Amino acid sequence: MPALPTSIADKRRTFRRLHEAGCFVIPNPWDVGSARYLQTLGFKALASTSSGAAWSLGRPDGGLSREQVLEHLRSMAAATDLPLNADFENGFGASAEQVSESVRLAVGTGIAGLSIEDSLSPRDAGLGGVRDSGPLFALEVAVERVRAARRAIDAAGGDVLLIARAECFLVGLADIDLTVARLRAYAAAGADCLYAPGIRTAAHIRAVVDAVRPKPVNLLVSGPSEFSLAEIAALGIRRVSVGGALARSAWDGFMRAARELAAGGRFDALATSTTHASLDALFSSE
Repeated sequence: MPALPTSIADKRRTFRRLHEAGCFVIPNPWDVGSARYLQTLGFKALASTSSGAAWSLGRPDGGLSREQVLEHLRSMAAATDLPLNADFENGFGASAEQVSESVRLAVGTGIAGLSIEDSLSPRDAGLGGVRDSGPLFALEVAVERVRAARRAIDAAGGDVLLIARAECFLVGLADIDLTVARLRAYAAAGADCLYAPGIRTAAHIRAVVDAVRPKPVNLLVSGPSEFSLAEIAALGIRRVSVGGALARSAWDGFMRAARELAAGGRFDALATSTTHASLDALFSSE
């Protein structure tokens, strides 16, 4: 008799427990097939990637509508028995009310966690009274947006993990003091987990971990790192994600083979591709 699918409630309980101790890798698939393959490798949870999802539909990162992202999250959350953390960009709205509505809809897709960024997207161009340092929301606005996400999650039962992101390093504001101040404010506003994509040095990682302790911190490692997973864990990080790196790797293989065909009419790059039979076998078990 086939095993029953894992319930959404079970996935959310599992996801919350993963953040209580230790350190785990939470890789970022970009579609159902890549998600199902990652499950076969024994990962304990998955996270969506806004860039990978957008590229798969021929759009730049941030180029999908809220409706497109919600549909993507529904399919990804249902694709495996693993908890799914949603890369929910900046919540698809500048105001707290808009963020609250977006988060309410996202919770309904079956996700186990959800991240909210504090940077403005191209959709927010021209907004007045919300900017702080360049492309970041003013701190008081960003904090209220986290509070709104917290309220929406609590109203839905409170079992979805809220991750708040300080985007300082990604938008050219490589200021650890600014980053720490923002993360502390988001932790106080109700975030369950904190995230500062772009930090890389041991000193910066320790500063973030110490600032929000005992709440868990996510570290982005999207390329070669001087640290092993064990060393990252020793710095106090609870989870490690890779962003769009796996999607970029897939695109790299495709683009190299396609360029070879286009430029020289040669097929050598196809010799290293995964076999048809192995992929059929992988997905025939689903």
